[in-house]
Parts: sequence; C-alpha cells; structure tokens
Amino acid sequence: MHAPRIQRRKATLATGVLAALSAIGSVAAPAIAHAQAATWPQRPVRVIVPNGPGASSDNLARVLALKLGETVGQQFVVDNRPGAGGLIGMEIAARAVPDGYTLLATSTANHVIAPQLHRKLNFDVFKDFQPISLYGVTQNVLVVHPSMPAKTAQELIALLKAAPGKYNMASAGSGSQSHLAGVQLMLAARTESTHVPYKGGGASVGAVVANESQFSFTPIAATIPFIRSGQLRALATAGTTRSTQLPDLPTLNEGALSGFQSTGWVGVMTPRGTPKAVNDRLLTLIHQVMKQADTRELIVRAGADPVTSSPEEFGKFIQSEFESFRAAVKAAKLVTE
Repeated sequence: MHAPRIQRRKATLATGVLAALSAIGSVAAPAIAHAQAATWPQRPVRVIVPNGPGASSDNLARVLALKLGETVGQQFVVDNRPGAGGLIGMEIAARAVPDGYTLLATSTANHVIAPQLHRKLNFDVFKDFQPISLYGVTQNVLVVHPSMPAKTAQELIALLKAAPGKYNMASAGSGSQSHLAGVQLMLAARTESTHVPYKGGGASVGAVVANESQFSFTPIAATIPFIRSGQLRALATAGTTRSTQLPDLPTLNEGALSGFQSTGWVGVMTPRGTPKAVNDRLLTLIHQVMKQADTRELIVRAGADPVTSSPEEFGKFIQSEFESFRAAVKAAKLVTE
C-alpha cells in the first residue's frame, strides 16, 4: 500500500542527486578546460600552410612553428596544403576538429585575395575561423629599372601621369598580391600603366631587372638582392612605418600618397569552436615568442616586419583588407572562377 510513496521518494532523491551532480559538472567543466589549456599542447600541433614549401608565407610560418615548439616542448608541424590560391588548405583547416591541435597560418593571398576570385566556397572566411594574432607584415616596395629617370615615387607618378599606359608594370600574375597592389597604387595615384603578368614573383622581378617591364610594386623579399646590387632602384615602401629591411627608404605615405598603405601579412587562426582557453594560451605564447630577439631576427630574414596583435585587432584588419582588395579586384576586372 505504501510502495508507490516510497518509489516516489526514491525517484525524488535520485533526481536531486543527478541535479547536484549536473551542477557540480557545470562548475567543474570550465575549471577542467582551463587546466587542460594551461598544459596545452600535450601532443604535436599541426600548422596548416595553404602554400607550397619555400613560399614566403611558408618560410615565415616555419619560423613561428619552430619557436613555439621550442617554448612549449612539443612539435608544431607545418603541413603544406597548396592549391586554388590557398583555398584547399583553408578548407581543410575549417573542417578540422577544433581542439587546438590544428592551426591555420594564413596570409593576404589566402584569406583576402583568393576568396574574392572564386564564386563558390565550401567555408566562410570570416565565420569558420577565429583570428588569434598577426606575426608578420610583408611590405610592398616600388622598384624601377635603373634606366628610368624617376628617382622618387613622386617622380614616377608624374611620369605615369604624363604618359598613361606607356610604362609596363610587372606582376607575379593576374590576381596576385603584386598585381592588385599595383592596381591599388594606380587607383590612389589616379593614373595608368600597362600590366604585364608573369609566372611568379621571381619572374616578374627578373623582368624589371632585364628592363622588359619598367617597374613593379611587389613584396619586398624577392627584390632585396637586386636593390642591394644596384640592378633595381627602390623608390618607396608601402607600410605604415618604414621597412626593417630598407629603413632608409621613405614610405609612400611620407610624401607621394598621403594615407596610402599596401602590405601583405601573415597571421594565425584556429578553426571555429576551438576552446577560448586554448586560444588565449596560444595568443600568449605567440606574443611571448615574438618578443624574443632571435625570433624577430628570423622573421626579418624571411622578409617580413615582426608584429603582433589582439584577436579583435586582427579581425578588424582582415575586414578592412577585404574591402581594400575588393576595390582592386573590381578595378582590375578580374573574372571569378
């Protein structure tokens, strides 16, 4: 006669125990996550680079991976996944398990340019990644063949305006960073040149050395040997500050084009859903290793200016870069695939 009442009491007691355990679990979960993050990584971390070995972004990613690995005592293994302007590697990173053991070392060409040249993407460049930090800025440099009468950026712009389309501008190919940087320059200077695309940055720089094309506006790393040998004349860089590689060279912003900036960059992201505690530890580690003198020296040797940022700053920067290159893509009348 009293059995149902006893069963109800047992059921109420069991429910209370489960609720208490659930409450304990909800309190403990963040503590566990933070504890795990404090010891992250506990195994090798994959760093996806959406470019082939030897590319500027690959060289820079390897510097960061090496220094992070030395700091935490675990390997950060670079995994090159080139193709479709970096979109193949980015999709792999977007679909990876968000547990902190897959990172994306992305760049201007991968994250800003390639997505605008393809109609259909299987991921969202903004929603499927969490920005962590920039770690390098690759400045573009304006170089001319030494036979050109222009000794400054102002003088080159004056030549271009006096004879629109007369002079050839070499690039690493249609839709490349150097092509669109050149378009940005022409838009800002309100002038024109004849775009001559080559197969890669090395070929385009070589074309200016040979005077097949008269100038190029291209990432600085490939030009340094020719500038130092006198085979190219550097007129200006295009960062917000002077380049660490060419500190005596003025920026375009200093006189020729006030407010103008055109750079490449490299930064670290994680797949959407990666625990905040892991992202926070990764951010701390990146800032820690980027303060080290030997890390900064290696970044400079690889052709970039060492920088860091907050995730919020990095995210806003990508948005602004996307809009800037959107205007250049439109002006260049590039056909999307």
